[in-house]
Amino acid sequence: MSKARSSEHDDLAPIREAVRALCADFPGEYWRALDREREYPAEFVAALTKAGFLAGLIPEQYGGSGLNLRAAAAIMEEIHAAGCNGAACHAQMYTMGTILRHGSDAQKKKYLPAIAKGELRLQAFGVTEPTSGTDTLSLRTTAARTNDGYVVNGQKIWTSRAEHSDLLLLLARTTPKDEVKKRTEGLSVFLVDMRQALGKGLTIRPIRTMMNHATTEVFFDDMQVPAENLIGEEGQGFRYILSGMNAERILIAAECIGDAKWFIAKAGAYAKERVLFERPIGQNQGVQFPIARAYAQMRAAELMVQEAARKYDAGEDAGAEANLAKLLAADASWFAADMCVQTHGGFGFAEEYDIERKFRETRLYQVAPISTNLILSYLAEHVLGLPRSY
Repeated sequence: MSKARSSEHDDLAPIREAVRALCADFPGEYWRALDREREYPAEFVAALTKAGFLAGLIPEQYGGSGLNLRAAAAIMEEIHAAGCNGAACHAQMYTMGTILRHGSDAQKKKYLPAIAKGELRLQAFGVTEPTSGTDTLSLRTTAARTNDGYVVNGQKIWTSRAEHSDLLLLLARTTPKDEVKKRTEGLSVFLVDMRQALGKGLTIRPIRTMMNHATTEVFFDDMQVPAENLIGEEGQGFRYILSGMNAERILIAAECIGDAKWFIAKAGAYAKERVLFERPIGQNQGVQFPIARAYAQMRAAELMVQEAARKYDAGEDAGAEANLAKLLAADASWFAADMCVQTHGGFGFAEEYDIERKFRETRLYQVAPISTNLILSYLAEHVLGLPRSY
């Protein structure tokens, strides 16, 4: 085991080792083949589901593992540290919070056991729209009340995994923006069964991107949603998804830590083996210093991820820590990615080394699920008390 992984907590070691063992069955060749064809890693997701990792946050009473967010973060970190990609399934982790905290007993009994068994997939999260982007409170998708439910009209974009999910967690406006007292009111959360809605008001179109992310745009045209699929109280949906967004940022930050560890290990091994001018290139400070700096940045970010997860699990307000973790971890993984390419030189661009694939994958986290600039705006206003910038 490399020293880059020596920070593991003993109580999570069995989980980490089990994830590594599973990921060993999905080497670089597996991911490269999928990447070339932009195919979904169905076998990998099935293996994670069978092992119970995707049901980590589901309570044992519903057939899940009953883990906390800290353990879930360890799972996602190890997936990425092994060179795999958890983006194919990580939404099932962070969408759980909305259902667990705000769903009815009937909804939990109906959906959670099936999700835990792998009979249902909750992999899609419909929030972002083309016109509003991360300005969630300005979204235009509407859900109009009818006698027996709601009729949804609008569009979502960057709804990843919609083609590979049975259920969609959807945020829509149920009260016009000019009729609410507070700007955070009037939005509601629904659990949409896409198996029933597809072709009946629901249209999914894939978007090809620079990495294999299975993302889509989703259109709603008079889509029917039963009243019992409303989660919590109508009009309070924005508040419900905030805790889920914090969980998402912590889990994504953990993935970034995993990516950084992978890049550091890859660069370190190559720097010791690659000989030029009759000496290993890792003997040169111009090569070893960036690797060491990448490690330092990763470790600092890793500690913030752990602190954010601790506060979240304790039921404390983890907003600042979740945003800090996402910011620092995304920066650490991107620095490590660039360093790894530079260390390998031309070989860093060769497909067979997996570096260029991971390089493309980790670049995303400077932009999504929340951009670096918006995190800085949040910290400036809510932590430092500076005037609101937007």
